[in-house]
Amino acid sequence: MSITVTTSNVNGIRAAKRKGVEDWIGNHVPDVWCMQEVRAPQTEIDPIFGEVAERYKSAGKIAKAEDLVRMNEICRIKGRAGVGLLSSLPVVDMRYGLPGLEEDVDSGRWIEADVRTPQGYLITVACIYVHSGDADDPTKMEQKFRFLECMLDRLGTMRDEAAKGGRQALLCGDFNIAHTPLDIKNAKANLKHAGFMPSERAYIDKWLGEYEFVDVMRELAGEIQGPYTWWSQRGRAFDNNVGWRLDYQFATPELAQAATGFTIDKAPSYDTRWSDHAPLSVSYEV
Repeated sequence: MSITVTTSNVNGIRAAKRKGVEDWIGNHVPDVWCMQEVRAPQTEIDPIFGEVAERYKSAGKIAKAEDLVRMNEICRIKGRAGVGLLSSLPVVDMRYGLPGLEEDVDSGRWIEADVRTPQGYLITVACIYVHSGDADDPTKMEQKFRFLECMLDRLGTMRDEAAKGGRQALLCGDFNIAHTPLDIKNAKANLKHAGFMPSERAYIDKWLGEYEFVDVMRELAGEIQGPYTWWSQRGRAFDNNVGWRLDYQFATPELAQAATGFTIDKAPSYDTRWSDHAPLSVSYEV
């Protein structure tokens, strides 16, 4: 049986709601939905999640609204980051935060859920938002590299558990790195810009090499240019498809082999999109 996992940077859940994200939900209702840059207090997140649950119920995905599993973590710095995860599948455990990071700026960027699939497997789904960084601001780059370094310990643990027959793992999120020239429209012009510097891209090389994770979308799409998931608001980047691929699903090998297809839901026009990012959805036979 197939399940769909979606990751999307909502660019502020309240703004996304005003721009029609609920209509998208009604048409897609993924089994697991990872969202980044929620950027709202809990008092405003809870009712929005409640409305989303009603959409899931209306779509027949759950019997009652209370059946939608909801988890999120807010950044301790107001208006920053924030991640959330919704699941119509059973969740047997939840974990908050990336071990080894305690600074306020690093909060609201990593949560994990152990999800039970229809076939009875347990998979760990991590919803992740990596710092964007700024090549002209050493402090912001240091924050990004600190986060990426701490990720390595957790990825190693996930890799080892999956290799020994334990839970397979899936990393979903906005990683704020375009991995190769295939993942960015203007590669040469951005080599010194945060998000495409060789020192950042080397981390994804390590995840796919030493840590044995698989870039699921790239594995399915092949070595083609794009497709992209983010477009600047400057100029006519969206209309001309001058984009970056910043949103990914990285899976341990056995889970990656279960992936059957993907979609990137780019809005029909600039005016109809509810975020600068397009949702990335992958189907898995698990």
